[in-house]
Amino acid sequence: MADEVNDFIEAAGLLEYDPEAIRRIYQRNPSRLLTRLWQTLIPIALFLGKIFWEKTIGVLKDQEKARDRSKEFTNLLVKLGPAFIKAGQALSTRPDVVPQLVLEELAQLQDQLPGFDGDLAMACIEQDLNVEIHDIFEKIEKEPISAASLGQVHKGILKNGHIVAVKVQRPGLREQITLDLYIVRNIAYWLKANIKLIRSDLVALIDELGKRVFEEMDYLNEADNAERFRELHKHNEQIAVPKIYREVTSRRVLTMEWIDGVKLTNIEKVKELGFKPKEMIEIGVSCSLQQLLEHGFFHADPHPGNILALKNGKLCYLDFGMMSNVTKESRTGLIKAVVHLVNKNFDKLSKDFVELGFLPREVNLEPIVPAFEKVFSKAVKVGVNKMDFKRVTDDLSGVMYKFPFQLPPYYALIIRSLITLEGIALSVDPKFKILGAAYPYFAKRLIEDEDPGLRESLKEMLFDKNAFMWERLEDLIGSATLEAELNIDDLLDQIINFIFSEKGLVLRNEIVKIIAEKLDRLSWGAIQKINHGLPVKLRSKTIEKSLNNYKLNLKTNNKVNNIVNVIPGFKKRMFFKKIPRIIKEPVTRKMGLDVFKKTSEKGMVRLVKIAAGVEV
Repeated sequence: MADEVNDFIEAAGLLEYDPEAIRRIYQRNPSRLLTRLWQTLIPIALFLGKIFWEKTIGVLKDQEKARDRSKEFTNLLVKLGPAFIKAGQALSTRPDVVPQLVLEELAQLQDQLPGFDGDLAMACIEQDLNVEIHDIFEKIEKEPISAASLGQVHKGILKNGHIVAVKVQRPGLREQITLDLYIVRNIAYWLKANIKLIRSDLVALIDELGKRVFEEMDYLNEADNAERFRELHKHNEQIAVPKIYREVTSRRVLTMEWIDGVKLTNIEKVKELGFKPKEMIEIGVSCSLQQLLEHGFFHADPHPGNILALKNGKLCYLDFGMMSNVTKESRTGLIKAVVHLVNKNFDKLSKDFVELGFLPREVNLEPIVPAFEKVFSKAVKVGVNKMDFKRVTDDLSGVMYKFPFQLPPYYALIIRSLITLEGIALSVDPKFKILGAAYPYFAKRLIEDEDPGLRESLKEMLFDKNAFMWERLEDLIGSATLEAELNIDDLLDQIINFIFSEKGLVLRNEIVKIIAEKLDRLSWGAIQKINHGLPVKLRSKTIEKSLNNYKLNLKTNNKVNNIVNVIPGFKKRMFFKKIPRIIKEPVTRKMGLDVFKKTSEKGMVRLVKIAAGVEV
C-alpha cells in the first residue's frame, strides 16, 4: 500500500506549478508519460475527428446536434479525470475562448467522482502526518462522507473530543494532474501555433489553470485561505468559518472543525431551523459582495455544498481551495463600470473594459460601443433590480467571442461565483435577480467610500451634463439604505462632503433657494398676520387680496423631503449634530450671504408691489 500512497511528483521536488520543471521530469520518465498519452490522446483524437467531419459536411449547423456534441465533450472530460474536469470548469467561464453552446454545457460540469478505498485514505493520513491513526483520533469513519475530483472527506473525533472533518487527497492525484496538464499544455501550444482562428492564449490559460490547481492541491494553502477568510469576517456575526487544526494538517490532509448545517437549497430543512431561506440568501449575497468589493479576497466556488445554514442563524462557508484576489484598482473599476452601465454611458463603459484588462489598449473601440449598447440597453431599460444577470452574461459572451476580449483570471472566477450564487438563490426564490440584490451594496460603497475614483463616479451618477438629477440621488440613497450594514451617521457625512465639494455647487444653489423661499414664506406670513391684526381701516387691501394668491414653489423642497423620507431610522437630531461642522465649512458663509440676498430681493420686490397697489 506504501507504493499507492507515495507522491512521485513531490518526491521529484515539485511543490508549485512549473511547466519547465514538469517537462524535465517527464523527459527523465518517458514510460509514465506514454501510458497516460495512450489513455487520453486516443479518445480526444476520435472526438475531434468526429467534430471535424461533422463540421465539414454541415451537420453541426443543426443546433440540437451541436448541443449533443457539447454534452458528449463534457462527458469526455469527466471520463478523462480531475485535470480535465478542472480544465472544463475553467473554460465554462471563458466566453472569449468557447462558443456559447459549449459554455452552457460546461457550466453543468460537476466536480464529483466516486470515493477511493477507506483503508488507502487511512494510510495516506498516517504517511502524511507521520503518526499512527489511533494516536490522533479517538475514532474516524473509513467510509467517506463526500468525494470530489481532488479528494474525499471523513468524519472523525480527535483525542481531545473535538469532532472534525478530515479531507484526504486522492493518492496519485498530483502525478495524474501534472501529466494531464503537461499533455493539455502541449495540445494548446500546437493549437496556438497552427489554428489561427483562436485569438486567446491557450497556453497562458493552461498555465493559469495549472497554478490554481496546484494551489488547490496544497491543503496547507487551503488552511491559510480559511484562516485569512475567518479573520476578515470575524466581526460579521452572520458568517461562520470552521476552525483549522494545524497540528493534524499537511499538504495532503486537512483537518477542520465539523460543521452540522443545512444546504441553502434544502428549503424545508432551512425552515425547520426557524429561518427564512430568502433571508439566508440575502446574507450570502451581502457577504459575497463584501468579499469582492471590500476585502478583495473572495470564495470562487460557493456551490450548495460549500455554504450551509446553521441552527444559530449563521451562514457557514466551507472549502477554501479555490479563492481569488481582486486589486483595489480592479474593485474601483468594477463599481465605475456599474455607474456607466446605469447611466447608459457605453462609450465610457468600453473604456472601463480596457482599464480592467478585458481589452488591449490599442483596440479600436468604435465597433464595440454599439455592440455594448445592443446588449445592455434593453437590460438597463427594465431597471437594475430586474436585470437578468445570466441573460446579460450570455449576450455579452457573444460580444466577447466576436471581438478581441481576453478575460482576466479574477473576472472569470467572479462570474463563476456570481452565477453559482444566483443558481442557489433561484432555487429559493424564482424571481431572484443577483444584480438587484447587489445594487444596494454598490450604492452604499459609492456613497460611503472615500476613494477619489469612486468620488468621481458618484458625481457622474448624479449629474447629466450640468443638470443635477434629484431622482438619481433619491434612487441611490434609497438603494443604499436597503443594505443592512449602512451607517446613517456615515451616510450623512458623505452627503455633507458631497454638498460642499466642487461638484456640489448646483446642489448648494438648490439648498440656498429652498432656505430663501422658506424664510420669505415666514416673513410674508408674519406680514399677513400683522396686517390682519390691525384695525380694519388701517389694513392694507393689497395684502388682504394677496392672502390666498401667494403660493410657494415647493417642488425642490419636496425633492429634499423625498430623499430624507427614504432613509430608515433618520432622526432630525442626527442632522442637528452635524450643524457645528456645517457652520465651519468655508462656503457656508457665502451660502448665508446668498440666502440673505435672495430673501432681501424677494422682500423688496414685494414691498414695491404693495406700495404700488399691485397684488403680490
